[in-house]
Amino acid sequence: MPAPSRTSWRRYVALGDSFTEGLADPDPDRPGEYRGWADRLAGHLAVHAAAVSPGADLEYANLAIRGRLLPQVVAEQVPVARAARPDLVSLVAGGNDLLRPGADPDRLAAALEEAVAGFRADGADVLLATGVDPRLTPIIRRTRGRVAVFNASLWSIAARHGAVVLDQWGADWLLDWRLWDGDRIHLTAEGHRRTALAAAAALGVPVTGDDWRTPLPPAPPRALRAALAEEAAWVRGFVAPWIARRVRGRSSGDGREPKRPVPLALPRV
Repeated sequence: MPAPSRTSWRRYVALGDSFTEGLADPDPDRPGEYRGWADRLAGHLAVHAAAVSPGADLEYANLAIRGRLLPQVVAEQVPVARAARPDLVSLVAGGNDLLRPGADPDRLAAALEEAVAGFRADGADVLLATGVDPRLTPIIRRTRGRVAVFNASLWSIAARHGAVVLDQWGADWLLDWRLWDGDRIHLTAEGHRRTALAAAAALGVPVTGDDWRTPLPPAPPRALRAALAEEAAWVRGFVAPWIARRVRGRSSGDGREPKRPVPLALPRV
C-alpha cells in the first residue's frame, strides 16, 4: 500500500456520508449530535502532531452529511475541502449509491478518482476506505458484487495516485453485528472507536495497543423466535422507511449542514 507523504498533519478534512458524520456514535459533549470514527481519528492525529512537533495544533473539519451520494459529495464537499487547503483528506463515499439497484460501480469509481487526483495535485494526502463485506446481511448482501467491483477499483485508484486505503472488506472483526447499530448500516460507538484506530494504523500513526483488530468474544446463540423477531423489526424500522424515502425522492440528510464546516484547531489534551 502507498505510504502517506508526511509523518504528521496539521489540517485534516473529512468528506462523505453518514459513516463519516458518525451516526450511531453519540457525542457526549454535544447532546443530539454524533462523534464517529473521523472525529476520533482527528483526536489521534492531534496527539501525534503534538508529539512530533511540541505545541503543534491540528485543524479539523468534517463536511460529511448523512444520505449523500458520491456525486453529491464530489460536487458539494470536494470544492469546499480543496479551498481549505488541507494536508490530509479522508474521502469515504459510495455506500449509499451501491445500495441502489442499478448502481454503476465503474462510474462511481471514475468520479472518485477525479476527486482523488485533484487532492493529490494540491499536495494533500488522501485516505480512502473500502466497503464492508455485506455477505452476512440479509437483503443488503445482494449488493456484494457491486461493492466488490467498487473496492477493486478503489485499490487501483489508490495505487495510481498514492492514496492510503483503510481495508474494511478484509477486517473480519467488523463482521460481528455487536459492532453495528440496529439498522445494520451504522457502527456503534465501539465500532467507530475501532475503525478510528484502524485508520490511524493505515496512516502510520502510532496507536496504543492492538485491541481494535481483536474479535469480540463469541456471542451466545440466538433463539429462532428472537432472530425472526429481530429480522422483522429491522425490515419495519429500516428497510421500509428507506424504500419510502427513495419513492418520495427524499434523503435523510435533506436540509442538514455539515457539523464542522471549517477547519478549527482541536482542543489540546
